Amino acid sequence: MSDLPVRPDTPCVAVCSTTFDEVCRGCGRTVVEVAHWVSMSAEAKELVWQRILAQGYPRRNT
Repeated sequence: MSDLPVRPDTPCVAVCSTTFDEVCRGCGRTVVEVAHWVSMSAEAKELVWQRILAQGYPRRNT
């Protein structure tokens, strides 16, 4: 068993926008993180989760 918290498969909230920079306004991931999400290790995904949650993501309709 892993010590990692149980998370949804992806932080995507179907509010995809990188209009002003390289960070999605919906989920908080960078364009590179979104592109590589399916091949990232569970540990790498957890680091992304920790960062985006600390930054107030994922967001819906904001």
